[in-house]
Amino acid sequence: MIIQFETAHNVKANEELTAPLIIILNDKLDRFNKQITRLEVHLSDENGNKEGASDKRCLLEAHIEGMPHTVAKNHADSYKHALVGAIDKLIASLNAIHSRSENKHKHEGQPGL
Repeated sequence: MIIQFETAHNVKANEELTAPLIIILNDKLDRFNKQITRLEVHLSDENGNKEGASDKRCLLEAHIEGMPHTVAKNHADSYKHALVGAIDKLIASLNAIHSRSENKHKHEGQPGL
């Protein structure tokens, strides 16, 4: 899985920011590692330099081999919390896709289904 960071103009994507996020991504998405070919992590601060509650936004775009990409986003007070919330939503979406795919393959070839 290739992880790419894209940030808004007011967010510095340096190693201090991205390194801990990469660890979280690899840990939480480990079981999907072979299916996700590329993961785009979009980070933005919707209030810029001003303080504000839940102003950090993380949007994850997972590119899955042979399937349309899947997107999940979350807002929080920090990039870490925004990322974790987006990962949870992405995992729920990937599990739903996997379940639909399994059910489709299970019912293929069975008359009347």
